[in-house]
Amino acid sequence: MTDTMHKAVRIPTLENIPVFSAPDNEALRFVRQIRLGWNLGNTLDATRRGQFRDEMAIEASWCGCFTTPEMIQQVKDAGFNAIRVPVSWHNHVNSQDFTISPRWLDRVQEVVDYAISRDLYVIINTHHDESPDYFYPAQQHMETSRRFVAAIWAQLAQRFQAYDHKLIFECLNEPRQTGTPYEWGFKEGVAEYSEAVGCINELNQLFVDTIRAADGYNADRFLMVSSYAATPDATISEQFVLPKDALPHRLIVSAHAYTPYPFALQGAGGVSVFRLDERSSTTPIDKFMDGLFNRFVANGVPVILGEFGARNKDNLQDRVDFAAYYIANATARSMPCFWWDNNAFTGQGETFGLLNRRSLSWTWPEIVQAMLQYCGFDEVAE
Repeated sequence: MTDTMHKAVRIPTLENIPVFSAPDNEALRFVRQIRLGWNLGNTLDATRRGQFRDEMAIEASWCGCFTTPEMIQQVKDAGFNAIRVPVSWHNHVNSQDFTISPRWLDRVQEVVDYAISRDLYVIINTHHDESPDYFYPAQQHMETSRRFVAAIWAQLAQRFQAYDHKLIFECLNEPRQTGTPYEWGFKEGVAEYSEAVGCINELNQLFVDTIRAADGYNADRFLMVSSYAATPDATISEQFVLPKDALPHRLIVSAHAYTPYPFALQGAGGVSVFRLDERSSTTPIDKFMDGLFNRFVANGVPVILGEFGARNKDNLQDRVDFAAYYIANATARSMPCFWWDNNAFTGQGETFGLLNRRSLSWTWPEIVQAMLQYCGFDEVAE
């Protein structure tokens, strides 16, 4: 895209977006301090493709580079105050008791420290670990799933026990039955989805119990849990039940929404146009955000939209309009958002990249500016 095209892009003026009244409690006050988040995507969450002589090479196998302190500084300098660090663990554990490789755990801690030392909020999770050999939300695989979830989170709770509340634990990323016709989406009354949600509820409870049994800041750390595939439909379903926690106001609901799908996520056959004056563009966003707000935020349970974004389809103005509208409406409902950045900019893949990690420059600064203009939590961000 030429400099002239960049200069032609404008940040939209959004008016008459209603602000939704939410209860006042410690969890909601905490979450509102997260102004705007960014995902270190396709990095520590990369999984083994072929064999690596050195397990540490996996970090750069998808995104093409290793994480540096300078990258994280760029994120902070741009205006983000939170980073989600997705992590896959199954490539780095033994098969007997799921002990994490010390080198891998040290590297994850090093990257977390890049952000913590810059006074950023940080989320770490388990990502891409869905497999019958590790974690899989189906009854026939629950014995292994329980062992894996308990083992991973016991080790993480111990390693990070001295880290304060700016470090958030997220149990499972988009837990789902991979490789089946039911992998994505969610429908009430379908037995496979119902079984999976029940398994996820059980594993979320195990996660909370494991963290609370650990020492240090884990006694009252903020914890994130999600429903099936982290979809809004599964999240607002009554089948999804929040874990019991001895402490009030310490749980956060995690949801992901690349909405509207034909614009934000769909590739070939999708659309590249987002129109602020067309309901086909805006209504899907309003609808899912209303559902999450009404079930959770209005009842005192915070929600974080841990992944969102729109693929680059040579449609910068439309993506700027989308980002502004999405962030403005999430902010109005007290739900902070994290852009999914996978360091990809061209081609037919999921091109969500904003920060070019090699040049340490923002390829689409207008999208960042649009999000910052409407994130709205400046008054409580310090």
